[in-house]
Amino acid sequence: MIRRLRLLVFLCLLVVLGLVAAWLYGPMRPVPPPPPLTGQVELIVIEKAARRMQLFQGGEAVRTYSIALGFAPEGDKLRQGDGKTPEGEFTINRRNPESAFHLSIGLDYPKPEDLARAAAGGYSPGGDIFIHGQPNALPEGMKIKGDWTAGCIAVTNAEMREIWAVTPIGTRVEIRP
Repeated sequence: MIRRLRLLVFLCLLVVLGLVAAWLYGPMRPVPPPPPLTGQVELIVIEKAARRMQLFQGGEAVRTYSIALGFAPEGDKLRQGDGKTPEGEFTINRRNPESAFHLSIGLDYPKPEDLARAAAGGYSPGGDIFIHGQPNALPEGMKIKGDWTAGCIAVTNAEMREIWAVTPIGTRVEIRP
């Protein structure tokens, strides 16, 4: 009997808390999807620490995405296999619709200074840094959690389709720590 009474009190408390929340914050409504992007973006800003990528048109952020990075994202990319995502200013220089990942747009990494540093150190600076979707072997709608790439920037497949449609070769990309 006491157990049932406790359960009843608990359920009443949940209802009261729900009513108070609805009164304070208004009814819960699903957030409608943003309007489709049109035109082209002129800048992509990637903030590694925040795991955030923003697309800019006319100086305004028009989209923000959560991202996955290389498996060891802290710091700038130095060499092949270090699992880091490079930092600095880049340009999109290629597009690959037949990538092993759902669509991909390539960055002009390594830069001449990366090549010189690697040559002086006797190692490869790495390369093939892309913004891409999920692995093609993954079912549509699935997303790998955490930082899992070899140094690329990954988003969902739906997000990648949107990015692909508005990001031409020559688009500037800033990757910040």
